Formats: sequence, C-alpha cells, structure tokens
Amino acid sequence: MNWRERITVDPLICHGKACIKGTRIMVSIILDNLAEGVNEAEILRSYPSLKPEDIKAAIAYAAELSRERLVSVPA
Repeated sequence: MNWRERITVDPLICHGKACIKGTRIMVSIILDNLAEGVNEAEILRSYPSLKPEDIKAAIAYAAELSRERLVSVPA
C-alpha cells in the first residue's frame, strides 16, 4: 500500500492536516473512528466518498509516522 497515492497535505485544505485526496476527510478522523472500535463498513457508510483503500492508506500513514518519531508513554 502506497499511502502517498491516497493522502495529501495542502495548507489550504483542513488547515494543512493530512486528508484523503479529493476530500476534506482528515486521516485523523478515520483513525479516531478505528480507535473507538468503529468498523470499516460503518466508516464507509458515514463517509460515502471514502473507499476501503482510503482506510488502509490512513493506517499505513499512521504506521509510517509512528516509525519516524518517539512519543513518550507514561509507565
């Protein structure tokens, strides 16, 4: 999965937050839904312009970000 084909960052769209190309749906919205236990089918129903590949791209984007920096986690 090459998330770069499906995700864009444009300072003029959603304040420069990562979004699914051609939409104003922020990657963080998809990830927040997944973290809350919302399944893929429900997300696709809530955001009809999304494709299953967009959800996979959001996860791949998050995975790459997690490799790039450290986030402190309380013990």
